[in-house]
Amino acid sequence: MSEQTRGKRARIDCNMMNPVWTSDASSSYQLTSREQHLLHQYLGLSLMAPDPNTAQMNRGLLKLTFSNPFLMHASLAVALAYDQCLAGHRYPQHRSDVYYHWSQSLLIFSKGLKEPVAMMNKDALWGTAAALAVLTFAFPDANTPEESWPLYPSARPDLQWLNMSQGKMTLWDIANPLRPESIFSVMIDTYALMNSSMPSKGLARMPMSLAAICFLTVESTSDTSPYFIPAHAVSEILVLPDCDVEIGHTERFTQSIHGSFKDLLANKDPTALLLLFLWYRKASHNIWWIRSRASVECPAILTYLKQHHRHHNDVLTSLMDEFLVECPDVS
Repeated sequence: MSEQTRGKRARIDCNMMNPVWTSDASSSYQLTSREQHLLHQYLGLSLMAPDPNTAQMNRGLLKLTFSNPFLMHASLAVALAYDQCLAGHRYPQHRSDVYYHWSQSLLIFSKGLKEPVAMMNKDALWGTAAALAVLTFAFPDANTPEESWPLYPSARPDLQWLNMSQGKMTLWDIANPLRPESIFSVMIDTYALMNSSMPSKGLARMPMSLAAICFLTVESTSDTSPYFIPAHAVSEILVLPDCDVEIGHTERFTQSIHGSFKDLLANKDPTALLLLFLWYRKASHNIWWIRSRASVECPAILTYLKQHHRHHNDVLTSLMDEFLVECPDVS
C-alpha cells in the first residue's frame, strides 16, 4: 500500500471514529455510528416526513439535539421506532434500544420540567414532548390482535397514548411553538387546522349511515350527543384521499376523545369503537406511528364487533366499502 493510499485510509478511519456527543450542564451521551446514521436519515434527510415544512422543522430539531440530551434521546428513540416499523418489527432487539432512549429522555425531561424553561430551550421542550407522544402511540401494550383491547377479555383500554398527547398540550403556553422565532412556526397552518371550529349543529357532510348509527339528526349538537364532535371529525377525513390526510386532520379526532365519549370508548361502546376504527383505517395510511398501533387494534376492534355487535359490524362494512376501498388492509 502506498503512502498516499495509507494517508487517505487513515483520514477515513479517523473521520469514522470521530465521537459525536449530546450534552448540557447536567448530562451527556456519545452516539454510536448506527445512531449517527439514523439521526441523519430521519431528521437530517427527514425520511419520516418529506414535506418541505416538516423537513425544515426537522433540520432545526437536529441542530438542537446536540445541546439537549433529552431531545437527542427522544429523537433517537423515534428514529429507531420508525426503522423498526419499516422492517416490519422483524428485529425485536431494536425495541430494547427504543426503550433505553425513551426512558433516558423521560428521566432527563422530567428533571428539566422542574426548572424554569429558558427561551433557548422552548423548542427542545416542545420537540421532546411531541416525540414522546409519538412513541407512546407507536407501541401498543399488546403484540397481537388476540391480546389487544377490546378483544382480549382482561385487557384494559390502552389509552395511554391519548393521555400523553393531551399532556403534551399542557406545555403549549410554556413552549409557545408558534412564536415567530420558533422552528415550529412553519407548522402554523397545521395548528390552525387542528384548532378550527367544528359544526355547532346538524350533520354537514356526514354520511347518513354514520349519522344513524351515532343517533345524530339535523337537530343534534355537542350538548345533546357525546358522538357529535367525534363523528364530525371522522367524517371530515373519510371524504379525503388517503394521501391528503395529515396530522392536522387526525388530531381533530384525538382532541374530541374526552368526557363522556372517552368513557364510552373505555367501556367498549360499539359506536365509539366504530368511530375509532374508521379513524384508524383512514389515518394509518399516511402516518406511520398510527399505522403501527392500527395494525394491532383494528383487527381486534373488527373481530369484537363481529362477535358482539353484528349491526354495527354491518354498518362498518358498508362504510368501508364506500370510503375505504383505497385503504390498505392493516389486519
